[in-house]
Amino acid sequence: MANTAYEPALGRTPVASPWAAVGVSAFDERLYRAVLHQPDAGTAGWALLTGGSRSQVRDACERLLSLGLLQPPDSVGGLRAVDPRVAIRALIRRRETESELLAATAQEMSTAYDAGLLRERPARLVEVVDGEGANAARLEELYARAEHEVCLFDSPPYLAPRTPQLDLQADLLSRGVSYRAVYATTALEDPDVLWNALRMVELGEQARVLPTVPVKLLVVDGHTAMLPLTAADAGGYCAVLIRHSAVSDALQRLFELAWQQATPLGRPSADGELTEGERTLTRLLAAGMKDEAVARHLGVSLRTLRRRVSDLQERLGAASRFQLGMRAAQRGWV
Repeated sequence: MANTAYEPALGRTPVASPWAAVGVSAFDERLYRAVLHQPDAGTAGWALLTGGSRSQVRDACERLLSLGLLQPPDSVGGLRAVDPRVAIRALIRRRETESELLAATAQEMSTAYDAGLLRERPARLVEVVDGEGANAARLEELYARAEHEVCLFDSPPYLAPRTPQLDLQADLLSRGVSYRAVYATTALEDPDVLWNALRMVELGEQARVLPTVPVKLLVVDGHTAMLPLTAADAGGYCAVLIRHSAVSDALQRLFELAWQQATPLGRPSADGELTEGERTLTRLLAAGMKDEAVARHLGVSLRTLRRRVSDLQERLGAASRFQLGMRAAQRGWV
């Protein structure tokens, strides 16, 4: 009768063995444990310990040798078990390498998949997402699947609370995924939006500003895009999701063109030449905000604001606000 020390207890539901994750079967595991327990038992003894035949034991020994769990016979003796602390770690590293190689082919294979999908059923590349809940769910899914980069056009009006998206973005940045955003100037006139944008910049977002953006847009990994399907004044939540196609490629190129033209948004370096208030003023001016919006942000009158701008222009020898922005950028203030 086989030694029950190497068999699951009768009447119990078997639990999946962690060995399966590294390609070791239940019988192979029993044999390895038997070799660890009685290294000198030999094929006949291990067959008794595991409840298998000698042929099964010999086949399993070959598999364990190939996996590096056993070492072959030498002048000292027969088969021996490799130290589990060494052998198992090596198995895990091998499986990790195999998984990484498989993951590396995913993009290449997905390109072929998308091409086949386009030929078979082009309509499947476009999905209409209707309703606030559906939009939120699809947005969360896109952020979760992002592997390399997310690109965003941001502009008002905002039809949904921004907090969930900010949480998704923060998680994205913590995973090392690149995030680039181009904000419309009108978006940053909202103090909450500006504060959140600067907070995300501190977390690693790359942010730039344009007077306007062509459309609200999200592009994930350069091949999946989501944008509004209806005009903002139409109300409701209706968007379109475009999977990898010539359209999503064109939307990514549109973002790149806007990115090249946009002004960086960020905290100027604290080089001791500006007060905190002047740094904030310089940053808001670089964002292209109107005087009224800047004055509201700073809590000052238009007259005071214009005097401060004039003082900055004089200090930098700038004849215009555009020149002021250029020289501030050269000094690393924006």
